[in-house]
Amino acid sequence: MHVTITGAAGFLGLRLARRLLDTGLRDSGGRHQAITRLVLADRILAADLNDARAQPIIGDIADPAFVDSIIGPQTAVVFHLAAVVSGQAEADFDLGMRVNVDASRLVLERCRRLGRTPRLVFTSSVAVFGPATTEAPLAVDPRSSYGMEKAVAELMLKDFARRGFVDGVVLRLPTISVRPGLPNKAASSFASGIVREPLSGVATDCPVDPSTVLWLLSPRCAIQNLVHGAELPGDRLATARVIDLPGVSVKVADMIDTVARVGGRGAEALIRHRPDPAVERIVASWPPSWDDTAARDLGFVGDDDFDAIVRAYVEDDLPSSSTAAPLSATEAD
Repeated sequence: MHVTITGAAGFLGLRLARRLLDTGLRDSGGRHQAITRLVLADRILAADLNDARAQPIIGDIADPAFVDSIIGPQTAVVFHLAAVVSGQAEADFDLGMRVNVDASRLVLERCRRLGRTPRLVFTSSVAVFGPATTEAPLAVDPRSSYGMEKAVAELMLKDFARRGFVDGVVLRLPTISVRPGLPNKAASSFASGIVREPLSGVATDCPVDPSTVLWLLSPRCAIQNLVHGAELPGDRLATARVIDLPGVSVKVADMIDTVARVGGRGAEALIRHRPDPAVERIVASWPPSWDDTAARDLGFVGDDDFDAIVRAYVEDDLPSSSTAAPLSATEAD
């Protein structure tokens, strides 16, 4: 099976690539298929996976020729993860539109021209929603350029799928926490930073009020859901091409309490409360939760609680030199 991942140099892209090379995918008939070619497309070189099947290709995802080169006649599945993140899209409108909207259409058009409706898994975001109140229920009503761009791409994919041009599915991701690596320009970056940095003995800023509530999903579950989105039979999707993935609703203050419990009061002291109005405005527009019943009925998964999210980070990504203690079974209950 030939598979393409855009945005493959990112942490989700690399983690997904390793998973696919290890386990392969089931095709539309439920038959297991090994990966014979895995294109890792990004603007920078993806990490060397030491596997001849993995082919890193560097280029501009908004360049039609580059898109044509990474999605070929034998491509069965495309994971479209490439995006300009929220804070960067807000700061640079033209760049956000070019990558999040224009490039998404190029990917869709390339799949359409293949004439064989490959499965396209597109990652969207909690940012497509506006704030829900008792008077105004949750609805697609983005309050940031990033959210608008993701919503536009969602609509394009739905129509391409309706017309039979592509076998597409949109997976709306909660905020992913805890992301390994370094902070990025996403407004949600702090949701990983207030855990990741203190548990490694590094100071970090919390730009939002501790009463802020976030809808979170671990990288472990995110990868499991991406794979499930690629394998889910099209007849189970029917017209429901947009899936609100499961998550855990957590108050920032409770996240900080968990850091103190796992890493000690010294770790908590490394979290500096420094409000950032621009970040607060964007984050405040995101819903603190959504109804994930339909996603769970389709077999998508979420974390049990925030302790499970932190435990996954400690086990999978926390540097061994960290002073943080693993969560015990008792602590996780």
